[in-house]
Amino acid sequence: MNKVMSNKFIITLYVLPSLILLLAVIYVPIVLTGYYGLNEWDGIAPMTFVGLDNYKDLLTDSTFWQSAYHSLLLALFSGISLIGYLLVALVLSGKIKGANLLRKIYLIPMLLSSVAIAQLWMKIYHPTNGVLNTVLMSVGIQNPPAWLAEPSIVLFALFIPIIWQYAGFYILIYYAGLKNIPETLIEAARIDGATPLQIALRIKLPLVSEVIKVTIVLSFVGSLKYFDLIYVMTDGGPNGASEVMASYMYHQAFRGFDFGYGSAVAFFLLVICLVATYVIRKATASKDTIQYS
Repeated sequence: MNKVMSNKFIITLYVLPSLILLLAVIYVPIVLTGYYGLNEWDGIAPMTFVGLDNYKDLLTDSTFWQSAYHSLLLALFSGISLIGYLLVALVLSGKIKGANLLRKIYLIPMLLSSVAIAQLWMKIYHPTNGVLNTVLMSVGIQNPPAWLAEPSIVLFALFIPIIWQYAGFYILIYYAGLKNIPETLIEAARIDGATPLQIALRIKLPLVSEVIKVTIVLSFVGSLKYFDLIYVMTDGGPNGASEVMASYMYHQAFRGFDFGYGSAVAFFLLVICLVATYVIRKATASKDTIQYS
């Protein structure tokens, strides 16, 4: 085995298929998207090279910046929700009754497609027959809002199903990290008189700090490029009140048949995600890494 793994030709043969797939699926499309953004193209006629015009127009496009603001709000809201996911995972990692059942319940949204979740919440938010407004009217609120039709609240109404959709994913990640902590450390802290709160703050959280950093990046970047549930539930409406960067890119390219400008939006979204990832990693970087055995 050592002889084989020291052979550079064999190593290249092992790596080459993955490298080709990575280039074909990720890096080549990225380069092509950036190139298409330099052209004016409707997807059918020959492309016309316009240089940086699409990117210059993007910088002065108020609709795009509004969609970027909505994506940022979603990212911040998702980041805050990580606190709730972590608290749930802390409770589930303790010795409580029904923890196994609760874990399965929290994972149910992960088993559903985004379209199914969107249809479910559209029924919940229905202005006349929806469960939410029916409950509000039963407690005396005579004119409950049309959740997906009012520009002032539609964005926040969409945040709820998005956070519900990914709750099980993040709870599972936190739960796995917490259960990986040696029980001997917890028992030693209990013997020394540490309370459950002190154990959580002084032992468990520091030991899963690297996991928390990863989830912050996943949550923030994933929210910036979020698309599917918003597209199904509101399609960016009403009047652009729930438009996000990914849906704006889709509308420009596949509705407006301006693939050049849509590609510029997509490439700019990629740059924003890369910058956000770099900033988050720098902001959460620490010189000391806590290890345990």
